[in-house]
Amino acid sequence: MSPVTFTLPDALLAREPPERRGLPRDRVRLLVLDRATGERHHARFDALGRFLRPGDRLVVNASRTLPAVLDARPAGGGPPAEGRLAGRRPDGAWRALLTGPDGRDPPFPPHPGLRLHFGTGLSGTLGPRDPRVPRLWALRLDRSGADLLDRLHRLGRPVRYEYAAALWPLDDYQTVYAREPGSAEMPSAGRAFTWRVLFGLRRQGVGLTSVVLHTGLSSYLDDDLDARHLVPEEEYHVSREAAEAINATRTAGGRIVAVGTTVVRALETVADAGGRVRPGHGVTRLRITAETPPRACDGLLTGLHEPEASHLDLLTAFAPAAVIQEAYAEAVERGYLWHEFGDLNLIL
Repeated sequence: MSPVTFTLPDALLAREPPERRGLPRDRVRLLVLDRATGERHHARFDALGRFLRPGDRLVVNASRTLPAVLDARPAGGGPPAEGRLAGRRPDGAWRALLTGPDGRDPPFPPHPGLRLHFGTGLSGTLGPRDPRVPRLWALRLDRSGADLLDRLHRLGRPVRYEYAAALWPLDDYQTVYAREPGSAEMPSAGRAFTWRVLFGLRRQGVGLTSVVLHTGLSSYLDDDLDARHLVPEEEYHVSREAAEAINATRTAGGRIVAVGTTVVRALETVADAGGRVRPGHGVTRLRITAETPPRACDGLLTGLHEPEASHLDLLTAFAPAAVIQEAYAEAVERGYLWHEFGDLNLIL
């Protein structure tokens, strides 16, 4: 059982970006939770600076969202499956989720060695099946680097879940500071930032540092799969400059506020027992819960997570489950919106 349980009404699913609801992206709502006292405040995101101090540092995820969904046909022809790229593997292949048009099994039997065509100029070969996720396969694409990115942008589309009212353009799934393509889904905690908000925080004396963690899929489209206990494998990169800025901030008494659970995973992966961050590049399999309190992060800006999501386990590393439970109950009561185009929660 999840340590935080609640019922999420369908009316609270954000089905479109705030801009398409008549709001600038930086005017979504912000639920602020004091991790020590459980006290809650309600604000608008563009008032974020009210809750930060000069000398604090925001750490953002600069990964850029890919058009990660492709139509996949066997080399010999036949009806298409849907292939969702779920991230790069350490050996250079990709993890790919294969389903049919209905979200169930693909219309052909996948097997290692099967050649798949994804459209003009892009093919690949299936490798082994993931032992934990029946529809997840290793996929070695015939292109790489800028050549692959060009083909993905010609042939692919963003990941869309059924609660979304439409397939929105890829730009709607990007943060303003995204620079390194690689995420299957948007690192959505940072979506509300605008340059106006960022420059305002800078004038206030709040620092900004970026790391990279390429996000995988939040769902494997399998009702029988206990995805909450699957630890995703995600590529991260923490530069020497980022590590030095983070360590200097903590030495000076400033707080490190992670923008998104992805940033928490990246920083905690490279933090030592004393909370000092080292530069690093690799794949993290770290699972963070109440039993593994954060060492490098003092606060977290994050979206609102659905019932039974593994992200709720991570939130309990910052505040007791009962405190998170009460805050979420209040968010439901006040009509906050969930998912990547919804409202935000600051735990500090």
